[in-house]
Amino acid sequence: TPRIANRLLKRVRDFAMVKDQTAIDIDMVDYALDLLKIDREGLDQIDRKILTTMIDYYAGGPVGVKTIAANIGEEIDTVESMYEPYLLQIGFLQRTPRGRMVTAAAYAHLNIPYTESD
Repeated sequence: TPRIANRLLKRVRDFAMVKDQTAIDIDMVDYALDLLKIDREGLDQIDRKILTTMIDYYAGGPVGVKTIAANIGEEIDTVESMYEPYLLQIGFLQRTPRGRMVTAAAYAHLNIPYTESD
């Protein structure tokens, strides 16, 4: 989202200032995002925690948002408004009538073997 992109840009700018660089180049972006633990798909630690929790404890789903929030220690509203939209948008999460499910694309991104459940 634009809000997240602006926040990250400011953080990258801060890293550049600390390194005494007047311009931000790709190496500085890579350096900053690596330190912030943001991967090439734009996932941060909480995004990955949501997906891995669903995979490790619930075989990828379906699982309810209340259960996800309780497992990762976040508020339900935070999961629904901050994390879930991007994971849905990039195709790593699906909403079903029975709950949220991790997609095969997310398994591949996380380097976790995917086996289709019943």
